[in-house]
Formats: sequence, C-alpha cells, structure tokens
Amino acid sequence: MRICLICVEVFAWGKYGGFGRSTRMLGRELAKRGHEVIVVVPRRADQQPVEVLDGMHVLSFPAEQPWISQVLYRQINADIYHSQEPSMGTYYALKTSPRSKHVVTFRDPRDAKDWFLEVARPSVSRFKTLRSLAYEHNPWVRHAVKKADAYFSCAEGLEAKAQKLYGLKQRPLFLPSPIEIPQRALHKSDKPQVCFLGRWDRRKRPELFLELAKQRTDVDFVAIGQGQNAEWDRSLRAEYGKLDNVKLLGFVDQFTSNKMSEVLEQSWILINTSSREGLPTSFLEALAHRCALLSSVNTSEVTQRFGYWAHNDNFLEGLNFLLKDDAWKVLADKGQAYVQMHYECQQSVDQHELIYRQLLGIEQ
Repeated sequence: MRICLICVEVFAWGKYGGFGRSTRMLGRELAKRGHEVIVVVPRRADQQPVEVLDGMHVLSFPAEQPWISQVLYRQINADIYHSQEPSMGTYYALKTSPRSKHVVTFRDPRDAKDWFLEVARPSVSRFKTLRSLAYEHNPWVRHAVKKADAYFSCAEGLEAKAQKLYGLKQRPLFLPSPIEIPQRALHKSDKPQVCFLGRWDRRKRPELFLELAKQRTDVDFVAIGQGQNAEWDRSLRAEYGKLDNVKLLGFVDQFTSNKMSEVLEQSWILINTSSREGLPTSFLEALAHRCALLSSVNTSEVTQRFGYWAHNDNFLEGLNFLLKDDAWKVLADKGQAYVQMHYECQQSVDQHELIYRQLLGIEQ
C-alpha cells in the first residue's frame, strides 16, 4: 500500500511533540512491513523539501504557504491519506485526491476553551499559536473531517468531544498509537526518583515540577526537554540547575538514543504539570516503563487510574501520597498492563493495517 501520513509535525528537524513522535513511530513501523510511506508536514528549520527518515519519504511545504501542499498530495497519489489530528492538510488531501481513502485520528481535539489556554500561554508567541489555530481548526477542516471515510480517537474518552466538536454523525472508534514496551527486566533506582518529560513551554509549566524539588530534597528530580523560547529555557536552568537533587538533561532524541528509556526505567513517577493536554504520549511511555503518574491532566481517567490526579495543582500532596508505603508500585504495575493490552506497538500497527485493507477492499 502507498500510505500518506498527514501531520503538523514529525519528530525531527527541531520539532519534537507527541503528534510528531506518534507519526514517526507509525510511519517507521509501516515502512518496515514493506509499505510505501510518505509523510507531509510544514517545513522546519534545516529541513529540505524532500527527506528520507526511517524508511519514509518526508515531503514538506513552507509553513506560511500551506496551500502549496496541494501539489504534493496530488503527486503522491496515495491509497490511504491518514491525518494525525485534523488540519488544512486533511482538506487539501481530500480536495486533490477524492478517489483515495481518507482517515482521521483525533489526538487532541481542542475546543474554544482549550485554544484560549494555548493562546494565553504560548510556546513561542501568540501569533504562531493563532496561525496554528487558523490552520488546524476552521470550516474547511470541519468539512473535510465529516467527509472522511473513517475517523478514530487515539485515546478512550476523547470520542464524545471529537464527535461534538466536528459535528459527526457517529462517534469515532478507538485506534491506539504504537507504544514500545520494554522487553527487558526493569530496574528502578534505590532512591526515589521522579521525572519530567516534555517541552519546557509555558503551557507545560515545568517550573511547578522544579519547585517540588525544593520541598522534597530526599527525592531525585530528572527533567528531559527544552523550551522553544530560549530565554525562558535559560532562566529555568539558571534558577533550578544548581539544586543538588535536580538533573536537567536537555533534549533527548528517543529515536537515536536510549537515554529517555533509561530515565523512565529508573524513575518511580512521571510528573506532568501541563495546564492542558490530550492524552500525552509520555504518559503511555512512562506506564510502559512501570512509572506511576502524577498530573493535573486526567484524560481518559488515566492519571486517576494509574497514579494521582492533582486536579487542584496539589502536586506535593500527590507526590507524598504516591511515595508513602510505595503506593506508586501497585499503580505502576496496573498501568504497564493497561498499555500492554491496548497500545503495544505491533498490535497497534496490526490494527492500522487492518483498517487500511478494509477500506481498500483488500483481502486478508
């Protein structure tokens, strides 16, 4: 099959978000199985118009001229166009290739309240956030989603929100993202260790994670990630990098290094302090490594089921609860079993292949 994955990013060339990570993982695994995979994304710094990445061809267009992508979709002539979250790319692919099959996966359906929070605490600037809003959520995108041949949600619990937001007649079905489960025995650190995994953007509120280190000096705090705003990033490192129980590792590329997996293996708890999220990929990766969750985000009730939901930003209370009498261990074990059952990498890719074949009428 010739499969085109459409996304606002792929995990490379300076853009390292959850959408891009899931897109790259799915594309890589599909390419390993012999499918021709093309990814179309807005062009990032130092990215060429055509790149080869993990067996995929990555085509890009100028971010400020998204209509140019129509030429790419027409030339690709894919059997399947699969949007990893709706955008104008969904609309352009449908417009230029109406005879192909079009699939949409909702990764983080955002309503007006969500976008307000994005604009209030932008990663880089309000202008860029508003440009993203215009590209990802407008009447043309809504029209394209409703015309898609199939639509899914990557997290149980987001289906109703996506259905209402896009005016869908049927509720999206669940289609999990591929998550690699460590096959080795996991060895946790002897001393309590907690970690933060994500971009150091204002919406992610990494300063709340780092402030906890001042209150629990008996716990090691390890933070992976960096900010898109260089000044904000430097200020955090200058203030908290001198603490004895804090390690600031910067950006780690999980596709070329095992460092992230090693940190998760040793950590007891993943702490997520974001003001809002969909279902973060980092949650699933942490659970796969037997980490409990501590977060103010509770998408699909995952945090509540496998950790502590700090719904009032009561992170210290949650950390104390999880560490007392090793409460985190039972929750982490349950979380790993949940990810193994629903998100295991090859099982997820099997489901994607099955859906594609059914849409194309290809016998098993």
